[in-house]
Amino acid sequence: MWAGLIELNRARFVRGGPPVFGFAALCRELTGADVGPLARICAEDVAKRYSSACFETARRKKAGGRARYPRRKRAVVPVRFRFSAFTLDGRRLRLATAKGEPELWVRLARDVPYDPAAVRAVTLIVDAGRLFVDVSAEVPVEDHDLDPGRVVGVDVGIIHPYAAVGPDGDALVVSGRALRAEERLHLEDTKRRSARMGRKAPRRGQRGSRRWRRLRATQRRAERRHIAKIHLAHHEAAKTVIAWAVARRVGTLVVGDPKGITHRKAGRRQNRRVNTTWRRTHLTGALTDKATRAGITVVLVDERGTSSTCPRCHQRVPKPRGRAFTCPHCGLLAHRDVIGAANIAARGGGTIDDVPDESSTTHRRAGTVPTRRDRRRHRWDTSRAARRSSPTPGRPTAATTVGSRSKGSQPAQHHPRARSDRAATKRHPPRIANVITTNATGY
Repeated sequence: MWAGLIELNRARFVRGGPPVFGFAALCRELTGADVGPLARICAEDVAKRYSSACFETARRKKAGGRARYPRRKRAVVPVRFRFSAFTLDGRRLRLATAKGEPELWVRLARDVPYDPAAVRAVTLIVDAGRLFVDVSAEVPVEDHDLDPGRVVGVDVGIIHPYAAVGPDGDALVVSGRALRAEERLHLEDTKRRSARMGRKAPRRGQRGSRRWRRLRATQRRAERRHIAKIHLAHHEAAKTVIAWAVARRVGTLVVGDPKGITHRKAGRRQNRRVNTTWRRTHLTGALTDKATRAGITVVLVDERGTSSTCPRCHQRVPKPRGRAFTCPHCGLLAHRDVIGAANIAARGGGTIDDVPDESSTTHRRAGTVPTRRDRRRHRWDTSRAARRSSPTPGRPTAATTVGSRSKGSQPAQHHPRARSDRAATKRHPPRIANVITTNATGY
């Protein structure tokens, strides 16, 4: 369907006609066309996605940015089924099909965490070779007797995902050490996989071998697991911030908006950290979703200059290199992210009596410290064995690796679980359509 819309506009361009971008015009072009065994609502959803992509490209071009119209013929496209096009029965989901086609039932891996009457739409998504069901449900707003006049400023960052300052002179700092470790290890793993795949990559116009396709599937699964870990840690951090705000009856959340930060030239290393490892959009979205369900109003303000301005004397100071902020004018000493959150709260109409010090700051962590996922990654050389803090079971430690082997010693054997796991995977291949994700979570 997606490829057909691309070919439609390509043919009109060859004939010298104007392209068709409007949703209504695309639906008229689809009148009488065979859209396959699924219901016509699926074709309309694909047309709507194509129309939105074209209009977004036109808007960016008009603003002077670089953008290209949809040109890649995708094999699979997410399809959304509205309330009248699906039926949810426990762990079974029936999707609408075309007239005369057999019923389509999808088996889910777990129960939907919402009342079936509250589910408004489901979306089929294929990611890394697995089928997911994204559920959209209507959930009520909770009542916590919050005061809209109590304002909390939130600073979104890389080292600390969230830093919040309350009106009572206390602060909350959520550490992202586990997130940075996961990003760093994932980058190293990606480089190693790319180096191994580069030797087997097909030439332009050639179809890759079965080994190449298996490597590509492995890479997509690793990327999916990585993104799932990062997103789960973001939700944990947002849940911590909202619970901290609800306990203080905060009714307004002022969040610093880092919009436009990717257009600044701050050096190769900093640009890479901002563009690839800092998922600021998902951080802001997770916090907004949980705040909305808790009944907290979210206000976005410009965060530029908040970490280099003293909230006590309102003087600009040199940008601190570390996490400690020191004002040369009034002598204020505090955490740099706490300073930024205090200034963000002031820009949103909040009143901070005094900047919290270390004694009134609560520290929390988000995410789980990652572990090495590939047993083959542990080498037996001296340099890696000396730096390894937790060797994999079945592998020799640094003491047994360094030096020569004695006459009576035996070579290290591979761990039996690794072979049994591979055998079990071959006997029982992973199933599809057994994972369900939701886009509305409670705080």
